[in-house]
Amino acid sequence: MTNEQKAIRTTWFSIASNAALAIIKWIGGYFGNSYALIADAIESTTDLVSSFLVLLGLKYASRPADKNHPYGHGKAEPLITFMVVGFLITSALIIAHESIQNIKTPHEGPKAFTLLILGAIILWKELSYQKVIRKSRETKSTLLKADAWHHRSDAITSVTAFIGISIALVMGEGYESADDWAALAASAFILYNCYRIFRPALGEIMDEHTHDDMIDDIRSIAMHVNGVTGTEKCIVRKVGMRYFIDLHIEVDGDITVRHGHDIAHTLKAKLMNELPEVADVLMHVEPKEG
Repeated sequence: MTNEQKAIRTTWFSIASNAALAIIKWIGGYFGNSYALIADAIESTTDLVSSFLVLLGLKYASRPADKNHPYGHGKAEPLITFMVVGFLITSALIIAHESIQNIKTPHEGPKAFTLLILGAIILWKELSYQKVIRKSRETKSTLLKADAWHHRSDAITSVTAFIGISIALVMGEGYESADDWAALAASAFILYNCYRIFRPALGEIMDEHTHDDMIDDIRSIAMHVNGVTGTEKCIVRKVGMRYFIDLHIEVDGDITVRHGHDIAHTLKAKLMNELPEVADVLMHVEPKEG
């Protein structure tokens, strides 16, 4: 199974999870009189829309290279990630606005059974985060990483809701708004996660240098190929779940052009075999000085 197929399958898991939890939270929040749980439901609903965007982005990004897109369509991943962040920011602002309105307005406290719902949700969302983040690392998918952080942020907003409802129930009259303060805190955390998701996606669009470990691996592999005497410039560009490498190698200056070409061809094949996430290697051969 390819990385693209793994990422798409994982996204379907996120869609099913978010849909089920959104329904549970809306019902629990409404009948349990908990705006913190309703705020959680709002986030899960936006997460559901976001997960569909992730799915569309992954499907488009996995399209092969063509005449107009010689590097493929992988840059769709960070672009869709920006849209996902936009949905998260919108949900955070809605939650914050409604929380402030509820804090200003006296209302009945939340019901105790909402804690049971939240406890189950926290456990499920954390397990979901662990599953999706593991797949994002395996596939090198920026979009999947964003989707994973949706699960983690959902788990933490559920924790804040749990704390807020607990305070309201334990402290009793006069502390009904603790639930709303918890929702407000959750909105702030969502905004913080927006930055954490946005920053690496922006770096990918800008071809930011963040691949030191891979470059070390490339140089190490190169030095195990007969005829390669050293490496010079090595640049790695991430496009979706694939990497493109520009590499300058040094060879004996007295060998023939054909021999130098054969060494470069051997190294390219070795790199693409040992680093399956690499889509292509552009090689430049330099004569060894001295």
